[in-house]
Amino acid sequence: MKKLLLFIFVLFLLASCKTEPKMEPQAQIPDTMDQKWWKEGIIYQIYPRSFKDTDGDGVGDIPGVIEKLDYIDSLGVTMVWMNPFFKSPNVDNGYDVSDYRVIQSEFGSMEDFDKLLAGLHARDIKFVLDVVVNHSSDQHEWFQQARSSRDNKYRDYYHWWPAEKGKPNNRYSLFDEKGEAWKYDSLTDAYYLHYFAQEQPDLNWENPKVRQEVYDIMKFWAKKGVNGFRLDAFQYVSKDTIFPALPEGYEKDVIKYYGMGPNLHEYLREMNEEVLSKYDVFAVSEGVGSTFEDAHDLVDADRAELQLAYHFQGMDVGNSLEGYDLSEFKEVYSKWDSAFAKKGWLSIFLANHDVPRMVSKFGDDRPEFRAASAKMLNTFLLSMRGTPYCYYGDELGMTNIDFQEIDQYQDISAINGYKKAKAEGKDMEQFMKELNLLSRDNGRTPMQWDASAHAGFTVGNPWLPVNENYKEVNVTVERDDPNSTLNHFMKMTALRKANKVLVYGDYTLIQAENPTIYAYTRTLGDKKMLVLLNFSDGNSTIKLDAELKMEGVHINNYPDFQINENRVELKPYQAMIVEVEN
Repeated sequence: MKKLLLFIFVLFLLASCKTEPKMEPQAQIPDTMDQKWWKEGIIYQIYPRSFKDTDGDGVGDIPGVIEKLDYIDSLGVTMVWMNPFFKSPNVDNGYDVSDYRVIQSEFGSMEDFDKLLAGLHARDIKFVLDVVVNHSSDQHEWFQQARSSRDNKYRDYYHWWPAEKGKPNNRYSLFDEKGEAWKYDSLTDAYYLHYFAQEQPDLNWENPKVRQEVYDIMKFWAKKGVNGFRLDAFQYVSKDTIFPALPEGYEKDVIKYYGMGPNLHEYLREMNEEVLSKYDVFAVSEGVGSTFEDAHDLVDADRAELQLAYHFQGMDVGNSLEGYDLSEFKEVYSKWDSAFAKKGWLSIFLANHDVPRMVSKFGDDRPEFRAASAKMLNTFLLSMRGTPYCYYGDELGMTNIDFQEIDQYQDISAINGYKKAKAEGKDMEQFMKELNLLSRDNGRTPMQWDASAHAGFTVGNPWLPVNENYKEVNVTVERDDPNSTLNHFMKMTALRKANKVLVYGDYTLIQAENPTIYAYTRTLGDKKMLVLLNFSDGNSTIKLDAELKMEGVHINNYPDFQINENRVELKPYQAMIVEVEN
């Protein structure tokens, strides 16, 4: 009889699982809680070069994004962040800007951008501009003028070290094939600084004229109607211009020595006063320094600087060929949530243009587990506190590309990293295995729209190959499958928007010691939701406290689940969100 009652109870729970989220009354939000549209938003990141090509040159473009606006709208996202589309020589795929007010011709025109922005706003979707101002391109007019003469008025727009003073103290470059950040320029017998590629000279933010140039650029785009700014590599902009010697091995902890320079907060307050406070926009900096204090100093409201913290500690998990322990994953996201529970606001992301595909790194991209683990990861991403960033293609469960030869790679960090490793006598077989897993090219392959040639991305030759699994993993196939990763993603965005408990609710970790299940609750007022995520490829069990009484299932990436009293068994990569009594 007991088993029969249990079976009936499980059937009741399953019957409550709907394809659309429950439209119940929102939890009461305390007056003291600072509600903002950018906290409640869901950001969809588009790498424009790889999204949709409309002119057959193999490179995605702005008209391609316009063509797919209805698709973007159908996802349920509320903001779009696009990687740079400014005029650029493309040494680092647009992160080397030669003109901040001109659209790169391969992407389209300013008229195309204006049309895109209008189309997004007509669908109530906001736009986030990627601003690259730690450095410019060496082809920018400022640098061309600066290197022409030591007396040129643009000379101090960059960091120079006259050769007669001897070679400057070492600075490490993240992209240089020798790892050297000072590049000698014979034209004026001086070295210039580049933390990234030598074609990306660092701007001198200590020069107030440079700062004003940047603010004017931001105002130009804000007046056009952009709604937010993502500040690339911004934690590095302020430098100690004495450039003192750094301790041996500092390059292993670059953020500690390069980030959060002496005048960074002064510059951000100035930016806030000049730009951010004058428009209904938000700003997020790539990177937050080395400590929670650093992060809070950037984004706490009373600081009048930025609005969103974008930390990288989560990206440090899983960078080994041996994988990662779930305990480490839990610890990172739990401690950051705790640090920002009462003040400040976080970004939540598992992928972007600088890291591998999330399902290949944090999930399981084997065909039998790819869809389930992609759904599970999207469930995590869209049920945590903080503003979620969803990377294009992750709503489908797109995977790493599996390049085997260095000639297949396009990314400058991969190419120069290979040269550096070879010159240093590294184990190149091991290097290539790590590159296969971690290369930035993994996350930049063309969007998989359908099963036609090149996944419907282009009628030409794509700038980067399409993943071979595109016939099974694409928008057309998944849109028509109610159990697909894509449709699961849409259910999650709808659930998050319909339940502010998933935005503002308190986060409580359950059973941190469980080796395979990540469980937590989100609580706001009288609403409480339980999130259960199996991060393993086998069945896993969790015993819940008796007071966690389930009242209905919102999300389940399997058709059923097993519960015996308060013991829940989850199938491989099963993900559930359950309403519980509060």
